[in-house]
Amino acid sequence: MDPCVLVVEDDDSLREVAAMILTDEGYDVETCATGTDALARVHARPPDLVLLDVMLPDLDGLAVCRALRDEGLDLPIVMLTARRAVSDVVAGLDTGADDYVTKPFDATELLARVRAVLRRRAPHLEDARDAIELDVAAVRVWRGGVEVALTATEFRLLRELVSASGIALTRGDLVRRVWGTQWLGNSRLVDMAVKRLRDKLGTPGDGDGPITTVRGVGYRFDGAAHVR
Repeated sequence: MDPCVLVVEDDDSLREVAAMILTDEGYDVETCATGTDALARVHARPPDLVLLDVMLPDLDGLAVCRALRDEGLDLPIVMLTARRAVSDVVAGLDTGADDYVTKPFDATELLARVRAVLRRRAPHLEDARDAIELDVAAVRVWRGGVEVALTATEFRLLRELVSASGIALTRGDLVRRVWGTQWLGNSRLVDMAVKRLRDKLGTPGDGDGPITTVRGVGYRFDGAAHVR
């Protein structure tokens, strides 16, 4: 999947130019003009990166960045600002921004900054070709950019494992979260579902893939994943 960039800029011409530059480079681009709209867009479908103008007509970019960080959202943010004072740049970085670009911006610099931030913030547990991507609203899954056809139950199982990434979930946890029924001590339901999921997500030679069996407990997701 192409990385999604949300461009938040109240100047129509600059917003269109930034969107055009990013689209021509192959990014999936969404745009909005206010801080309030930016927060709503991120909550509805988190992008891979936010290009965020500092001066916005309602909530300014610093307030938006601070709000996202206070909510625990760790998505990459590049501030877009006409302010060149060091204090303004520092203020943006102190709120949790990853980098900044000053206006008027050069297309080459903008793309370089975006690429650098995405590269620094990319999942490091697996090579990018093995990363899992989930689109919750569309109920679609990709591994290494290739779409994987899952049943509704398999999708829910993967979503629950990914949401608890790095944490072992018991079979009882998974039964309640995925099937919505009481755990009766029969492991076959979960084990067979995990096996089918591994078969679909796996690649030749990678064993169990990103789903690890925790003996005597259940399963844990140890792969690189991004959820939208």
